[in-house]
Amino acid sequence: MQRILIVEDSATMRSLIGASLEELSQPTKLVEAESGFEALRCLPREDFDLVVTDINMPDINGLELVSFNKSNEKYAAIRLVIVSTEGSERDREKGLSLGADAYLVKPFDPEALRAVVTDLLDARSNEG
Repeated sequence: MQRILIVEDSATMRSLIGASLEELSQPTKLVEAESGFEALRCLPREDFDLVVTDINMPDINGLELVSFNKSNEKYAAIRLVIVSTEGSERDREKGLSLGADAYLVKPFDPEALRAVVTDLLDARSNEG
């Protein structure tokens, strides 16, 4: 079973991302975190395959979360997708340079999110 952590401070957006990912073809467990800090508490509890994170959040933002994951040997293999209102090329480049595997701008197309997540999970399972 695939495990995905959704990190988003907006309850509405968390629900929208979760609803989009419930339609993935493979069995998936979704875990939600309201902040980057809460995400850091969730990470040691399960072996996540993928994290979908917003950038603009209180306490620890999405870029800091991406950076933490990629610099930590235990979490470096987790695929990371940023979904943010920050749509400039500079923001996108920053997220990808820190180690995010994909960057989608809100409002996003649920089908596009599913396609990105499916591709990343397939690539991860083919590596292992």
